[in-house]
Amino acid sequence: MQKTKKLVAYFSCSGTTARAAKRLAEAVGADLFEIAPARAYTAADLDWTDKHSRSTVEMNDPASRPEVAGRVENMEEYGTVFVGFPIWWYVAPRIVQTFLESYDFSGKTIVPFFTSGGSGAGRTDEVLRESCPAAAWRQSRRFSGGESVSALREWADSLGL
Repeated sequence: MQKTKKLVAYFSCSGTTARAAKRLAEAVGADLFEIAPARAYTAADLDWTDKHSRSTVEMNDPASRPEVAGRVENMEEYGTVFVGFPIWWYVAPRIVQTFLESYDFSGKTIVPFFTSGGSGAGRTDEVLRESCPAAAWRQSRRFSGGESVSALREWADSLGL
């Protein structure tokens, strides 16, 4: 049986990625899952100018895997998983790798999307693919967070999803 259900899983601290994820879920008729950290990030944790802040320490350690608060209980039902996140240090936040490494994505299509004020994907696609190489990956796409539902639907349709 082919899995046709879609999931939009996202990590967001400021709300920008959450807005894009909710619109995307509406655009493609997908379920929504927030990749929430077990321990919420504070403003001090997110201060990228502080070399001792939690986010800086995590991003400087490729082995860091912040704990995710919940689980997608029915992951086996999904054939396509859109994974959204803000760009941190030109890659996805480490918690996204925690999420991807927590499930078997064999036979699933993963479509990463990210929000950024202007930064590109950097090594995001390469790094994330290492977390679950058995999935069929699509190239990541940058959004500002203000895209319309119709623009997101058009993008997803262009992917054949």
